[in-house]
Amino acid sequence: MLVNATEMLNKAREGKYAVGHFNINNLEWAKSILLTAQELNSPVILGVSEGAGKYMGGFKVVADMVKALVEEQNITVPVALHLDHGTYDGCYKCIKAGFSSIMFDGSHFPIDENVEKTKELINVAHAMGMSIEAEVGAIGGEEDGVVAAGECADPNECKMIADLGVDFLAAGIGNIHGKYPANWAGLSFDTLASVKDAVGDMPLVLHGGTGIPEDQIKKAISLGVCKINVNTECQLAFAAAVREYIEAGKDLEGKGFDPRKLLAPGVEAIKQTVRDKIALFGSAGKA
Repeated sequence: MLVNATEMLNKAREGKYAVGHFNINNLEWAKSILLTAQELNSPVILGVSEGAGKYMGGFKVVADMVKALVEEQNITVPVALHLDHGTYDGCYKCIKAGFSSIMFDGSHFPIDENVEKTKELINVAHAMGMSIEAEVGAIGGEEDGVVAAGECADPNECKMIADLGVDFLAAGIGNIHGKYPANWAGLSFDTLASVKDAVGDMPLVLHGGTGIPEDQIKKAISLGVCKINVNTECQLAFAAAVREYIEAGKDLEGKGFDPRKLLAPGVEAIKQTVRDKIALFGSAGKA
């Protein structure tokens, strides 16, 4: 059974750890992440971008697949199925499809419009028993066609959104989607501390978790980050493992071309990446 993310993130805030949000792209991704979370007795959030939802055949396909996997694989840890960087229309599609959590990314709108749309979606999501994430200050880089410069959030605007009753908040603090450039200045902990002061006990979200040094991850958690998003790192690990299998010619040995064999190294690479992140975030044993 899917749950919303509110309780797991409130527990993470109280326990000074973070729950991993791992984006899924297909069956292998979803199954690998669920089994690893179960193995480590960790709560987990499966993130779905609008592009990935379309790729997998639609949001209802994704929701039905994840619910079936949870049942068939005997997953007992808390699992939230969450729309990542959702548009206004995308949020309503995921509400209808049976997701347990949504993110409305109104960071590209003027703050008044962000507030207006977020408030509406909070009321709808909460009436359905769903959790909702909002964003202030755009996350840098590009993800599924969503491009932003990566400005730091205004703490006063964060408070405006938090006061609406949103369940958790993504605030730009210099983080970037995808690979971080060599000249990246690092996370702005001054911004994070100011946002924390403004929003109080609101669980905070760190997008762009791939490539952030471990010491910065741990410091962010100490300053109120309770949810950390990881996508690119799993993709890179999967691609490297499958490439190694093919370059070694194993797809030409016997029935090595069978996708169950061809993709198996990538599946194991995803599992190991998720294990490493759950250990770093401190959520193992917290289900």
